[in-house]
Amino acid sequence: MNAETNRIEYKQELTDDLEKESVAFLNYLEGGVLYIGIEKTGTAIGVTDIDRDILKIKDRLKNNITPSCMGLFDIATENIDSRDVIKITFASGPEKPYYIKKLGMSEKGTFIRVGTAAEPMPVKMIESLFAKRTRNSIGKIKAPNQNLNFEQLKIYYEGANKALNQQFATNLELLTEDGQYNYVAYLLADANGMSIKVAKYEGLDRVDLMENNEYGYCSLVKATKQVLDKINVENKTLAKITPKEREEKRIWNSVALREAVINAIVHNDYTSEVPPKFEFFDDRIEITSFGSLPQGMTEKEFFEGYSIPRNKELMRVFRDLDLVEHLGSGIPRILRCYGKECFKFTENFLRMTFPALEKTTPQVTPQVTPQVTPQVTPQVTPQVTPQVKELLKALTGEMNRLELQNRLNLSDREHFRRNYLKPALECGVIEMTKPDKPNSSTQRYRLTELGKQIIKV
Repeated sequence: MNAETNRIEYKQELTDDLEKESVAFLNYLEGGVLYIGIEKTGTAIGVTDIDRDILKIKDRLKNNITPSCMGLFDIATENIDSRDVIKITFASGPEKPYYIKKLGMSEKGTFIRVGTAAEPMPVKMIESLFAKRTRNSIGKIKAPNQNLNFEQLKIYYEGANKALNQQFATNLELLTEDGQYNYVAYLLADANGMSIKVAKYEGLDRVDLMENNEYGYCSLVKATKQVLDKINVENKTLAKITPKEREEKRIWNSVALREAVINAIVHNDYTSEVPPKFEFFDDRIEITSFGSLPQGMTEKEFFEGYSIPRNKELMRVFRDLDLVEHLGSGIPRILRCYGKECFKFTENFLRMTFPALEKTTPQVTPQVTPQVTPQVTPQVTPQVTPQVKELLKALTGEMNRLELQNRLNLSDREHFRRNYLKPALECGVIEMTKPDKPNSSTQRYRLTELGKQIIKV
């Protein structure tokens, strides 16, 4: 492991400093990562009872830090040098200053990351941050309707094997300080006034509207799933026939598109009651959300995956239901397949524009001759990670997983799968020889045409 940095802290074991280190990362603009089970030197020693420690961490972070940091951290296990360790990822909190509840909002209970240490926050900084604390957030705005029902939300939680108890409104932070339903509750309720537009145009502009669908007036979770279903239908499979075989590819990368949809919905600024919108054109899809970069965040930090959740309460619910994965993982996933030029920031909006593959006949039948089937070529070469580039250069002909790992001198199978193989498959730069049997013991991998193009660049 690398040495500690301003964003990385190592602990040999779970100690009394957990809250202190956590508060420091929450108050730091870039957030950070805390590892349990790694020495200061970076040597992994592992955690004896990992499940017990994870439960303790969740309980302590939930009950010992103010304001609530629920939705602002991820807890995962990682295998480093054959040792299981705990990784806690913190986002930069939107309601600074965060402090240890029992010590109060003072130098004794409020900390900030300085270099590789958690240092007491100066009184002037505490006062300045408190004065700027966001009060116009959906967690603090009273719902326009207090007669709310949550049967849809309960069904989704049951489907994720996470039943909601009678205190769910408090646990999910759906109440204002005076005990009224807040705007988060309103968005998650069975009935509300929020609707998401999915439009489809003929041509390249907004002149000829072909479809105008509204998904909403229901739980935002249900509306999100409806939008994802509709977009999945529009993301048709294109095909071309080569001398060897028939090749099929979606108009847009499915993983990147899903991440973009979720990102637009979860991070939309609902305080102005402007929902995100999704628009299809002949050559692209445009995804527009209200609210540009969070205050204090730069475009560079945005693209590097630093996370300042605009709606931490929604983030928490969407993570509970496995609609989002880890904090800050969405944008890097998109950038694996689409360039930074696809993002446009204005004073009030963020727009993501993803070019479509060149038009061809969807789902070409075997009767169609190869001569009349246009070649499907991407209009944009995806930006790939250095690890994926290494994999592309190492891959010759058809190779199995072990051959690739050996070629790259990688011994950790999970590290290879997570950082090399999976991103390359998601971007469409390599493919399986047996896509219908992904776990086959004889599975091999080869470059796609897109992968060959990238190597030539």
